[in-house]
Amino acid sequence: MSSNVRCGKLGLIAGNGRFPFLLLDAARAEGVEVVVAAIKEETDLEIEQRAALDPGIQVHWLSLGELTKLIDTFHRTGVSRAVMAGQVKHKQIFSSIRPDWRLAKLLLNLRTRNTDMLLGAVAKVLGDEGIELISSTAFLEPLLAKVGVITSRAPDEQEQKNIEYGLSVATGLAGFDIGQTVAIAAQACVAVEAMEGTDATIERAGMLMGSLDDKASTLERRLTVVKLPKPRQDMRFDVPVIGLRTLETMIRAGASCLAIEAERTLLFDGETLRRQADEAGIAIVAMPRRM
Repeated sequence: MSSNVRCGKLGLIAGNGRFPFLLLDAARAEGVEVVVAAIKEETDLEIEQRAALDPGIQVHWLSLGELTKLIDTFHRTGVSRAVMAGQVKHKQIFSSIRPDWRLAKLLLNLRTRNTDMLLGAVAKVLGDEGIELISSTAFLEPLLAKVGVITSRAPDEQEQKNIEYGLSVATGLAGFDIGQTVAIAAQACVAVEAMEGTDATIERAGMLMGSLDDKASTLERRLTVVKLPKPRQDMRFDVPVIGLRTLETMIRAGASCLAIEAERTLLFDGETLRRQADEAGIAIVAMPRRM
């Protein structure tokens, strides 16, 4: 880890899920003071409990559209480096948001209204204001998946065929910044991710497979899930994350295999994830990074 990351206070733009808490704990373990910009629509209230117990943590609440308030908060608290951690639902970004004047101007100038374009523009505005947005994997490099089979069981022949097909579909999908996840069965694409997110995509795939007539269906029912970063993934935001919630969703949907990309996918609760996947008979494999 660069020594520059440890210098001064760290701004944490916190979305939902466990990601912000893991990054917060890792930064505090390094002795870094953290100023949390907690998103009212997303961040768990537990963040306040953490701050109450640790004087090295400040929490400031703001809504999704309050870009000016975010910048003012970081300036006022002496933050010159910040990190984004935690999911912000895509439908929140593009439908529920009430932008302030600065964000409204930014949105009007976007060529396309996708997540990469929006967050990249936000990163540039922050940079212009003297706030460097750093990699969302800062402090969490040990949680990045390593190449190889993660579980006791490797993908079988049918699952491997699904992975190969899924990789081609997911690569195309990621290149358009539509989503990161595809669900495959018998080398047929069952579902692709858009604004609904990974878990909702897997749930939808499970419902689609469950709705098939057993006698009429030619599809082998086991789902293979493939989740990939974008070909030119900006590690400052929207980095693929796999945790227990995704595994539980796969179990409910009848999925038997998960393929991810090594080095650019974060695995949360790794040991528990492996144990529960083994108990469910699910194979998880981290594919070599694509060039």
